[in-house]
Amino acid sequence: MDKKNVLAVQVFRWSDGSYLEDQDHWWLSGIHRDVLLLSKPQVFIADYFFKSTLAEDFSYADIQVEVKIDNSRETSKDSVLANYVIEAALFDTACWYSIDRYADLHLSNVASIKLNLSSSTSLGFHGYWLVGRLDMPRLWSAEQPSLYTLAVTLKDASGNLLDCESCLVGIRQVSKAPKQLLVNGHPIIIRGVNRHEHHPRLGKTNIESCMVKDLVLMKQYNINAVRNSHYPQHPRWYELCDLFGMYMIDEANIGTHGFDLSGHVKHPTLEPSWATAMMDRVIGMVERDKNHACIISWSLGNEAGYGPNHSALAGWVRGKDPSRLVHYEGGGSRTSSTDIVCPMYMRVWDMSKISRDPDETRPLILCEDSPAMGNSNGNLHEYWEVIDSTFGLQGGFIWDWVDQALLKDNADGSKRWAYGGDFGDVPNDLNFCLNGLTWPDRTPHPALHEVKYVYQPIKVSFSKETLRITNTHFYKTTQGLEFSWDVHGDGCKLGSGILPLPLIEPQKSYDIKWRSALWYPLWTSSSAEEYFLTITAKLLRSTRWVEAGHVISSTQVQLPSKREIVPHVIKTEDAVFVSETIGDKIRVSRHSFWEIIFSVQTGTVDSWTVEGVPLMTKGIFPCFWRAPTDNDKGGGASSYFSLWKAAHINNLHYITQSCSIQNKTDHLVKIAVAFLGVPKEEGAKRKKIKIEVDVIYTIYGSGDVVVECNVRPSSNLRLLPRVGVEFHLDKSMDQIKWYGRGPFECYPDRKAAAHVAVYEQKVDDMHVPYVVPGECSGRADVRWVTFQNKDGFGIYASVYGSSMPMQLNASYYTTAELDRATHNEDLIKGDDTEVHLDHKHMGLAGDDSWSPCVQFEYLVHADPYSFSIRLCPITPATSGQVMYKTQLQN
Repeated sequence: MDKKNVLAVQVFRWSDGSYLEDQDHWWLSGIHRDVLLLSKPQVFIADYFFKSTLAEDFSYADIQVEVKIDNSRETSKDSVLANYVIEAALFDTACWYSIDRYADLHLSNVASIKLNLSSSTSLGFHGYWLVGRLDMPRLWSAEQPSLYTLAVTLKDASGNLLDCESCLVGIRQVSKAPKQLLVNGHPIIIRGVNRHEHHPRLGKTNIESCMVKDLVLMKQYNINAVRNSHYPQHPRWYELCDLFGMYMIDEANIGTHGFDLSGHVKHPTLEPSWATAMMDRVIGMVERDKNHACIISWSLGNEAGYGPNHSALAGWVRGKDPSRLVHYEGGGSRTSSTDIVCPMYMRVWDMSKISRDPDETRPLILCEDSPAMGNSNGNLHEYWEVIDSTFGLQGGFIWDWVDQALLKDNADGSKRWAYGGDFGDVPNDLNFCLNGLTWPDRTPHPALHEVKYVYQPIKVSFSKETLRITNTHFYKTTQGLEFSWDVHGDGCKLGSGILPLPLIEPQKSYDIKWRSALWYPLWTSSSAEEYFLTITAKLLRSTRWVEAGHVISSTQVQLPSKREIVPHVIKTEDAVFVSETIGDKIRVSRHSFWEIIFSVQTGTVDSWTVEGVPLMTKGIFPCFWRAPTDNDKGGGASSYFSLWKAAHINNLHYITQSCSIQNKTDHLVKIAVAFLGVPKEEGAKRKKIKIEVDVIYTIYGSGDVVVECNVRPSSNLRLLPRVGVEFHLDKSMDQIKWYGRGPFECYPDRKAAAHVAVYEQKVDDMHVPYVVPGECSGRADVRWVTFQNKDGFGIYASVYGSSMPMQLNASYYTTAELDRATHNEDLIKGDDTEVHLDHKHMGLAGDDSWSPCVQFEYLVHADPYSFSIRLCPITPATSGQVMYKTQLQN
């Protein structure tokens, strides 16, 4: 007892193992895992491997527990069995949490597991097999993560307990069928994310509360699978994934893609001298994690090329654990070392092509897709429309979960999210690790709403006067869900209620005929122009990860219009107003109600007031530029950003070629303006004109201003970021209400989750604080919008005539400022609010982050465009809905 022990730990920053650890994350040194000092008896349980084999009809499970006993005295196997007793028990701990909270160990012991001497082996460690049978097992899946508690004990001949090991285990079967990965006989869909271990303060060090927060958020946003990118993670993570229900790909810590740039050096996977190191990492992963039900596949690593060493790794894993699949993307994602076709960032059409290949018998699951770098994840809905409808496609893992920024304290006491280079670290990849669906503190990005929508298990569609509700679960019925409905017409709520539905079995649908639906009478009696029906499914009971009432699914469908939609025409009153030209200014006003001062020199509004309240401080300008996103910059010289810069789209100056009063009566005045968009340094040289824009302002006595824009891009332009107008409002106009998609940020190729309704926010709250600023805060498909001060005075804007709904953006940060700043904390607010109303706005892209990949239908081609916008003052006495109705058909 008087002896002292010394525990010495040596930490290596670099080793030859570093060559196997070239992964996309922070390279941080130190001890990132718990250090455990464990004392065991001289004879102890060294290891155990829980296995279960399900009957064909899943009515029972044969249990096997391989136990290894370590005996430091090296006695024979017969001596161990003569002097020690090895036992195992399986407890159904679900009954421990009954109302009376009484845990009866004897009653909860559900499987008799006995030593099978005929299966023991004397090779290596003394190995022993314990076998038993469990009748009517509760099966583990991500939908229903049923667990049992396994206890393995070692006793001496007198029955005294010497050692005990225990863990939670799940009964489930992972298998293959042609083009399918099966769990418990069902071809599950992987709705996954990649997850790096990252904490904004602790770096690679893990804390349990952060792991729990990750899983709670993942479950709340319908994520059911995680890929451990790109190394085995903290042991507690696996236990939590077992508990919460999360399919997992466990990945070996092998990443060597830096060798791709070293042509003179033979790749490690081709070198026999590296085989042992690679094998050690794979064996260590499997041996440590083998008892976790959540793991459905082992991965041999990431971006580590391909060669004979991988064949050896795959062979060892398949021999050790045939109960799971093997995954490896390297070598083209279709080598013999993978049981899953698992490409990265594959385009939709190539996925469909593989699914149709009769010679490819493996399922396709994207190991990485839709990188969430900044304002991204465009086109995600199109991927999932194909995945949900194509045999052989079983989902994928979004790259990735969390923005890997670190919280940095500035000299003045403020804090900021720091990324590559912010610590003087050289070399670095700048912000390339900021590609999460959440900020570092796990605040969700707007794109996570889109993920939740495409991943939602209850699907709703409307076709041929039939509403179809589908339960895409494989194991759960709709019991425990409450369905509700609501109908809106032109943004106004017409009615809502609970939707009574029969129980929908897994993988089944229920159809509702349009004319027999609860909302049909509301539709027939309404005079609205457009109608939207929303079907929502909520949880009736709380779960481990969310409270009762949580929305797991919400889908909006557009109902048929009752009549042909005709172009909007304003119904204005024939109010008399004053119009006069003073020098180079045109002043149009109506008594003391409103006043517009128009500059002939610039062809824009100098000021617009209503009842003396300043509204517009400058505008209206043509605008074709947006602050580039990370995806806009992806691709270097071939990026959209480079293309736009080469065409000077980012540097256009609008010269007023002409400005004149075209028509004038007692009730209206028309002003025609011709703008020439030229690079700022070029002046008005005709050969340098990039875009010509003709604008006609029709100002009515009612205060309405209809702006008609005709855009003619130069023939040498290819693509544009946007086509629209920009104007600036007084900063007091901070209350925004709009009828369009929302409430969160959405764009033309990322708007499936955003419902059409009337929303209200403040300008400050519209801003999305991506770590690296760029285009953000947009709202798609806007029919009308109002900007008002706290007293209700402001300005109204809407689509007009036959123009399509607009893309809205309003921010205290100018486009130039969003382009200039490299951190959100560096942004400086302007003196007013910059507003953009776009007739066309380019998509965000998201197939990858390093090439131009906006899908064709979401590109803005440099073609002629014509569109119209209605503007008018608004007071506390009226509303956007009322103003909008004045231009709808009767």
